[in-house]
Amino acid sequence: MEPNIYGPSQVVVNLNHIRHNVKEELKRLDHGTSLYAVVKANGYGHGAIEVAKAAIEAGATGLCVSNLNEAIELRKNEMTEPILVMGYVSLKYLDIVLENDITLTATNLEWLKELDKRVTKEIKIHLKIDTGMGRIGLNDSEEMKLANELLKSNPLINFEGLFTHFSKADSKDNQHFELQQRRFLNALAIFGEDIPYIHTSNSATALWHDAWKSNLVRYGDAMYGMNPSGNELDEPFKLKQALTLETEIIHIKEVEKGEKIGYGATYETSSKEWIATLPIGYADGLIRKFQGFNCLVNSKQAPIVGRICMDQCMIRVDGYLPIGTKVTIFGRDGDLFNSVQKGAEYVDTINYEVTCGLTDRLPRVYIE
Repeated sequence: MEPNIYGPSQVVVNLNHIRHNVKEELKRLDHGTSLYAVVKANGYGHGAIEVAKAAIEAGATGLCVSNLNEAIELRKNEMTEPILVMGYVSLKYLDIVLENDITLTATNLEWLKELDKRVTKEIKIHLKIDTGMGRIGLNDSEEMKLANELLKSNPLINFEGLFTHFSKADSKDNQHFELQQRRFLNALAIFGEDIPYIHTSNSATALWHDAWKSNLVRYGDAMYGMNPSGNELDEPFKLKQALTLETEIIHIKEVEKGEKIGYGATYETSSKEWIATLPIGYADGLIRKFQGFNCLVNSKQAPIVGRICMDQCMIRVDGYLPIGTKVTIFGRDGDLFNSVQKGAEYVDTINYEVTCGLTDRLPRVYIE
């Protein structure tokens, strides 16, 4: 989908905030620990290419993505840094992987056996251990031993990394985190620690667990200035939200008391009210659950009234405002600030689901 560059709704990304969040985390890491910027899902909705460039400028030494397509996009945009695909990649695409110097995740023993048969040129892999996330990775010690034997026997498979993913590193309750720690130590006892990269650290593990057993940090949510725990744990340093979602008033009218607004007639004016229309809706990622959420207009709150439509929504304002008046959905307006976290709590989800949900129809604009 081509972004709607002819409309006023847009995502504005402050690249200096990306750099700040990277640099502040790098200050906390042990010497020799690498930071890879996680730019999957179009950089959590911020734009993978520009975020990747800013992160590299700030000191990141590699990039993490979810799938091969995302990795190829980075290569096509002249990103030469190491790229780790953290999800499953079918080995029928092995030639493309090798051609573009992509590092793959070995997700299970069967995948490794197939790679052992197919590989004719050196390939870098990181082996995933499932310590309690329940997604991908080896979780059986006997299979780990077989995998270790296979990796030692084939010199074309460059066993560059061993990693896991903690599911509750962003919680005050450490019980499951500690279980996963014990399981990963058991894996290390099998594979040894003479591996270039050992990494358990997503943003949460880096922020609140001192990047436990990691000489590589996979830095995602926090890089974008969002707290992975929501509000459960305090940030060890000030994260700066990089994203602003803004639009403009395209229509405004004063309506009489008792008028209905929007699909389903779910909102009724309680008196004469000024209702402004915005050219943004659920097709842009502003889902219908945001009905009632306060936008910011001229440093005042303005609630979304009525159901959000596919392409438009309505807000209630104090009085007449000119067409073209700026409206901030997420971001700062004067002394008021709408965090993405505030929006996430309003619709009962996590902050990065909100940003990942902002669709390609919204242009991404970058500021310093």
